[in-house]
Amino acid sequence: MIKIFKFGGASVKDAEGVKTLANILELHKSDKILIVVSAMGKTTNALEKLTKSYVAQNEDVHQVFDEIKQYHEQIMNDLFEDKNHSVFNDVANAFIEIDWILEEEPHPEYDFNYDQIVSIGELVSSRIVGAYLDSIGLKTRWVDARGMIHTNNTYREGKIDLDKSRSAIKGLTDTLQDQFIITQGFIGGTSENFTTTLGREGSDYSAAIFASCLGAESVTIWKDVPGVLNADPKLFENSRVYSHIPYVEALEMAYYGATVIHPKTIKPLQNAGIPLFVKPFMQPQDSGTCIDGQPDFDKELPAIIVKKEQVLVSIRTSDLSFIDEASLGTIFSSLSAINIKINMMQVSALSLSLCCDFNEARLERLIKKLSDYKIRYNTGLDLITIRHYTRADIDKLTSNRSVLLEQTSRNTAQFVLK
Repeated sequence: MIKIFKFGGASVKDAEGVKTLANILELHKSDKILIVVSAMGKTTNALEKLTKSYVAQNEDVHQVFDEIKQYHEQIMNDLFEDKNHSVFNDVANAFIEIDWILEEEPHPEYDFNYDQIVSIGELVSSRIVGAYLDSIGLKTRWVDARGMIHTNNTYREGKIDLDKSRSAIKGLTDTLQDQFIITQGFIGGTSENFTTTLGREGSDYSAAIFASCLGAESVTIWKDVPGVLNADPKLFENSRVYSHIPYVEALEMAYYGATVIHPKTIKPLQNAGIPLFVKPFMQPQDSGTCIDGQPDFDKELPAIIVKKEQVLVSIRTSDLSFIDEASLGTIFSSLSAINIKINMMQVSALSLSLCCDFNEARLERLIKKLSDYKIRYNTGLDLITIRHYTRADIDKLTSNRSVLLEQTSRNTAQFVLK
């Protein structure tokens, strides 16, 4: 059976990272493996900056683009002694796609521009990694995920056509002989041959889709952390690793924003009964975290999830009538049309409060679409979610902070904090 290995941007941020990836694959030379790679380092952020500059027609567009190209050029120079290696030409050709875009007027839909530009990061990364593996004797077959992951045209949040994708992906292993398959995460393609992306951190979701369609033995996500931690180690010094998490708990954690797992990743694996391993990139022999159907879970270790850059939106009817089912239907329909995801909500007699990721353009569209309502909002907020909380956990995390909205259930407590 085939295994799926997914390597994130932090794993391939430089030449040493690519070499470490190769060392991991050396340990699995006898296995059939499909490799899913993300864009290198902070390339996605850089390409997002490029997209904003391009759409705004700023003067720094070519400077930003040159910095992206130079970053990848340096990695290739560190990996390949032969400066005439074909990978240099392959990468240049990939970047030409952006050059063509920059020569044209921006498309009126920002998200369309975003997907056509930002997706190049994965294509370049996979070209470089594949070429290096080939150069050291680890044979690869490069596959364009845009021809495998078929989506609709909801840009930046492509909805996958699973039947069509399964038909394309199933044929991948027919010719697999003594070689690794290497492809991209995060990206897909429409029936009109435009590129879509699956949402930030969508490479994990890509790996799950490939695994589900291929009936894989397992998925392993290689991270710069020792496994799934109960809290972000950058924010909490004493965070600890879960050795095991059942699918259901992982779904809850991902839903509330645990960044180590993409929210859509778990379900395809649960449906197919495929275990997911989250393992440390720098210590590949460590066990990391296993996510599967077994129920055992350490509930004494609370999961603390922090989402920053949140906006709290309060929606009231203009005539101070109740927020009833008809009003909720109108509001939710508008949220869906604009593709705004609710992270927390609370309904009172006269208002609906929503906590969402802050996106200025989408918020402006919502206000315009709900012009019959009175809307107020606060930005720059944090949303903290605690799974399997204690009162002491709540007191510690909310002390000296203004609580704008709170909600607790049997297993979960949420707080919007200023």
